[in-house]
Amino acid sequence: MPSLGESTELLARLRRRAQNGPATPYAGETRLKETLDFGDNPGALRMLTYVPEGLAPSAPLVVVLHGCTQRAEAHAHAAGWLTLADRCGFAVVAPEQTQANNPNRCFNWFQPEDATRGRGEAASIRAMVAHAIRTHGLDSRRVFVTGLSAGGAMTSVMLATYPEVFAAGAVVAGLPYGVAANVQEALAAMHGGRAHAAADLGARVRRAAPAGSPLPRLSVWHGSADTTVKPRAATDTARQWAAAHGLASEPDETHALSGRTRAVWRGPGSDEVLIELNLIQGLGHGTPLATGAPEGVGAAGAFMLEAGVSSSREIARFWDLPETASPVAASEAATPRPALADAPELGRRHPVPASLGDQVMAALEKHVPGDVQGVIASALRTARLM
Repeated sequence: MPSLGESTELLARLRRRAQNGPATPYAGETRLKETLDFGDNPGALRMLTYVPEGLAPSAPLVVVLHGCTQRAEAHAHAAGWLTLADRCGFAVVAPEQTQANNPNRCFNWFQPEDATRGRGEAASIRAMVAHAIRTHGLDSRRVFVTGLSAGGAMTSVMLATYPEVFAAGAVVAGLPYGVAANVQEALAAMHGGRAHAAADLGARVRRAAPAGSPLPRLSVWHGSADTTVKPRAATDTARQWAAAHGLASEPDETHALSGRTRAVWRGPGSDEVLIELNLIQGLGHGTPLATGAPEGVGAAGAFMLEAGVSSSREIARFWDLPETASPVAASEAATPRPALADAPELGRRHPVPASLGDQVMAALEKHVPGDVQGVIASALRTARLM
């Protein structure tokens, strides 16, 4: 467990990194609107909402949770969720933390008073979801939640404490539910902490909500070179939900894709992917982006990392939210893309040829230290060779 001095230094480093990193290139008009009275707000959070013009009736809702030091709208924009809201036809609720609650603007995912059903920040976010559904006539069966870092850990909280509310979720560089009950334990978990048995992790999810609650599907994304939240947190998150679903700890399949590996857990006797784990080779702490392609989304900046793959687009596909030309009139306008589980890039029936960057990394794998590999992989991605 890190010392108090190490813990303090980590918090200071996180703040300095955000302050000194590239500013999120978002200078347009404010697109999110604040709702001051959305119901009970025991967590004292701000509710910000984006509803695309002409949104079809009974549209989905995506809840987007920012990371430490971030602001809700800047994060939702930079991760590409506002662009995807226009393309896919869904509303966005972006809760925002305040410095009064947490000096670093982190969601308090590790505090029992904020990470328990019916209490604190978890209850506030649940109230926002209910308000948005009522106000905008959204589909309560298609509500999703995602977040980065502390927002990713808070995503774990929301999926565990309100599983009946969410059809699926996505944790990006976050942590499993219930692995910390104070700041010191949270920092220990981020550093790698102690090992947890999958059965114990799964039981924590099962105890968080009323017995018999349906469990959502889950997508997990993490960088292999993340030193802020160790990659083991991603593996533990996937194993936690596999255990909660009654699945084996080991995935049913693991695919080597361009610049990443993807492991999947399928439902018993089904082809449906209940859990996926994506590990991005050489990526640090942040949201994986692909901004350069013609259909790229998002904006690179602090904790928003060009990776050659857009986690947000892939997550939307995993949630079965197809991209359309416009968000209006669902069935006629929709041009569905293949669901992530059926996309040819997964290599199930159509193996993907290795890129030049992949070939270079494969040649170096046994001869170059892991940290150096991470630097080389990052350079290859920047040059768009991976």
